Amino acid sequence: MKLLEGKTAIITGASRGIGMSIAKTFAQNGANVAFTYNSSESPALALEKELNALGVKAKAYKSNAANFQEAQDLVAQVTKDFDSIDVLINNAGITKDNLLMRISEEDFDKVIEVNLKSVFNMTKAVQRTMLKQRKGSIINMSSVVGVKGNAGQTNYAASKAGIIGFSKSVALELGSRNIRCNVIAPGFIETEMTQKLDQDTVQKWRNDIPLKRGGTPEDVANVCVFFASDMSAYVTGQVLNVGGGMLT
Repeated sequence: MKLLEGKTAIITGASRGIGMSIAKTFAQNGANVAFTYNSSESPALALEKELNALGVKAKAYKSNAANFQEAQDLVAQVTKDFDSIDVLINNAGITKDNLLMRISEEDFDKVIEVNLKSVFNMTKAVQRTMLKQRKGSIINMSSVVGVKGNAGQTNYAASKAGIIGFSKSVALELGSRNIRCNVIAPGFIETEMTQKLDQDTVQKWRNDIPLKRGGTPEDVANVCVFFASDMSAYVTGQVLNVGGGMLT
């Protein structure tokens, strides 16, 4: 028996990086996958094909989670296309880093909108379905930066810290209906984006991590499987740092 057999998950921002890894790992564990992309259409359609080949039902949707109505429309469509919505993973996110003295109001607002408001939009959109089912697992992607802060990332840190407070409140509100809400706070995860960075700097970061390596997208995806599965049936309102001991 696969851990997520028969469950349907919505994953936002899954056309690359961590989101793509979560989608693949979920399909390998038997989950049906509805996932969104914003602009990367060809990777999204390639992923859809790859997931379907694993014997599960998978579908890509072009949708902007930061838009309230688009989130509502997406969930309405997924409800028609799939039998249930058992898991929501709010993964979509952006950075627009700068020191506070240089950051523009526009860059602050945009990061809050994409990273934090999208979590509100999508959670509100799936709430009715999960309440009817009397079950569900909501997994929100924060960051170690949301837990400890980081110079040059006031907007990103604020958005990711906001996700933690939001999630703990949702856990308290919906727990009586068997709907769980947990947070994953990834540390330094090596993706195609980090390959473009100066490798000496990257090695220094690795050396500062107790486990002496950067994380892989699969490291995050595996924790998502735990939170999505019945193995974590008595876990809600928690923040799990996936950072190789960065915050120990």
